[in-house]
Amino acid sequence: MIRPANSARSFPRPGSRTRSSDKASEAILALKPVTFRYEEELDPDGMPQFGLIAEEVEKVNPDLVVRDEDGKVSTVRYEAVNAMLLNEFLKEHRKVEEQDRRLQKQEATIASQQKEFQSAVAQQRKEIQLLRASLAEQAAQIQKVGAQLEASKAVPESVSNNQ
Repeated sequence: MIRPANSARSFPRPGSRTRSSDKASEAILALKPVTFRYEEELDPDGMPQFGLIAEEVEKVNPDLVVRDEDGKVSTVRYEAVNAMLLNEFLKEHRKVEEQDRRLQKQEATIASQQKEFQSAVAQQRKEIQLLRASLAEQAAQIQKVGAQLEASKAVPESVSNNQ
């Protein structure tokens, strides 16, 4: 099988030394993408390019660059950057999923609390109506008793005047 020149082998193999890249991939957050143009002999059309400056990438994570025979930084290992980007994307995706779960739970809690609140308000309105009716009945009874009291006071006075 012939592999394209820009493709990487599918490593690691089972049993090889692997570790999570959760912390290592955070380094890509410090990378600063740039736009640039290659020198005219490399790109006569001068098309704008997008990428990273290898020397700046080296400062963030030396494992993300390729060196030439003299040990000087020559290019960025974009396949490694892409893998780290995927890892960071997946971490953010998990956060979003967790936030969605929490949001749904909170929305359900809020809906339940609103129903409870509306039920409590309806119950309180009924109780207020009953209290108003009871208060009106008591006020009427007080007025009736007051009138009877006044009438009973007036009767003995009129009896004593007749004698």
